Amino acid sequence: MLLWDLPTPAAVLDTAVLQANVRRMAERAEALGVSLRPHVKTHKCVEIAVMQRQAGARGLSTSTLREAAVFADYGFDDLTLAIPIAPSRAAGAEALSERVTLRLVADSDEALDALEHRQFPLRVWLKVDCGYHRAGVDPRRPEAKALATRMARSRRLIFEGLLTHAGHSYWAKDRTELERIAEQERAALVELAESLRRDGVEVPALSLGSTPTMSAVRSLQGVNEIRPGNYVFHDATQWKLGACALEDCALTVLATVISAPPGADHSVIDAGALALSKDLGPVHLGHQSMGELLHPDGGGRVVSVTQEHGIINRRLKVGTKVRILVNHSCLTAAEHDHYAVVNGEQVEGRWKVWRQRD
Repeated sequence: MLLWDLPTPAAVLDTAVLQANVRRMAERAEALGVSLRPHVKTHKCVEIAVMQRQAGARGLSTSTLREAAVFADYGFDDLTLAIPIAPSRAAGAEALSERVTLRLVADSDEALDALEHRQFPLRVWLKVDCGYHRAGVDPRRPEAKALATRMARSRRLIFEGLLTHAGHSYWAKDRTELERIAEQERAALVELAESLRRDGVEVPALSLGSTPTMSAVRSLQGVNEIRPGNYVFHDATQWKLGACALEDCALTVLATVISAPPGADHSVIDAGALALSKDLGPVHLGHQSMGELLHPDGGGRVVSVTQEHGIINRRLKVGTKVRILVNHSCLTAAEHDHYAVVNGEQVEGRWKVWRQRD
């Protein structure tokens, strides 16, 4: 089958670009002297995880226990659940920890209380806020040292170290700011670790990373591993941020024009929020699009979406198929059941997206 013969909407994955992205980040990690533990929430795909492991990745990061269990079922035995664990999930984490090496994340006494009440010793990272202000302890507050000390001295827990994520890198305005945030991410962990070590608290490892910061960081001195995820696909946001080139974007959505009302200057496609997501992209950079058209006859953009419809700002003949570069490939991937894997315009396979949730 050819790409243009696919039923729509379809998540189209260019394997040549994917392979180049996987190889490039593996080489980046090696050059920076750190281990690569990619975040698979972006792709949720076993075939891509295998590709990452073959390129040198050491373990995986996931966003849910269910996600971790899927990859455990396929032979991945070193996993990090990279968001703070809900206390009610402690029993499930314990069960999975009996099968594989599972590393958990916590930033509260409540979570540690739940983990310490399990019979099986659980591995845990302290989540540190490096400036994103979403989750994690402020490294300058006394709670940071108190929680790290509690983890390190617990008889029921295995302290893995400090972990952070510079999600605010997605709001950078230019390359200089990306570099500043990347250094802020590194320094927040290194400085807290050094302070803890001076107090006699052993800090085994430091883990960080986002795709934008890993594209810009100059030094990761003191850090042990990175956890970028979006780099396998990239998207319009990464492109606009300067974290990648347009030709590095591996995931697009194929859609069909289903309406072009007479006298109108727009067309309607069969890809809406449930195919593209409703992520607005980097609006702080003047981006005003729900997706960029990559069309043989010139560009255009998706200007609005409803559940199953998208509006594009150009008139095209009904039946025309267009490829759309999405704003946020992680969210888009999670809307689809599988990828149509292509080499050029030839469809070569169909890879499952494991998006089940408990």
